[in-house]
Amino acid sequence: MIWKPNVTVASIVELDSKFLMVEEKSPNGAVLNQPAGHLEPNESIEAAVVRETLEETGYRFTPDAVVGSYLWHNGDNETTYFRTTFSGSVCDQTIETKLDAGIIRALWMTHEEILADKQRLRSPIILESINDYLAGKCYPLDMIKCYIK
Repeated sequence: MIWKPNVTVASIVELDSKFLMVEEKSPNGAVLNQPAGHLEPNESIEAAVVRETLEETGYRFTPDAVVGSYLWHNGDNETTYFRTTFSGSVCDQTIETKLDAGIIRALWMTHEEILADKQRLRSPIILESINDYLAGKCYPLDMIKCYIK
């Protein structure tokens, strides 16, 4: 058997003390997540986070730092995820685009609202990365080297 972790990306966007989040469908009902998704073939991690944020929220994301990388094994589906989370900003208005299948809506939530609804978070990585961001953890984008043409 070949074991392959899922490589994913996520964005953290804070505006007026609120974080950009998505509500999405899951096998267990509606859950909360950061704008996030899987790396596609021949795509840089930075390009993936820009694409996923746009597809899931309608906002064009500009990354400015790496918050961290997180490894999580989901025992429910026996899948391991390796997620790199970026912080950055979005344009001030959404772009006319249809959101990805499974996305119910994009929403802005305070840290307190996220904590109050943490049982609905898709994974523990979400709160961990937001806490890292709030603690000031950020690394330069060029720490990730990409050799895709």
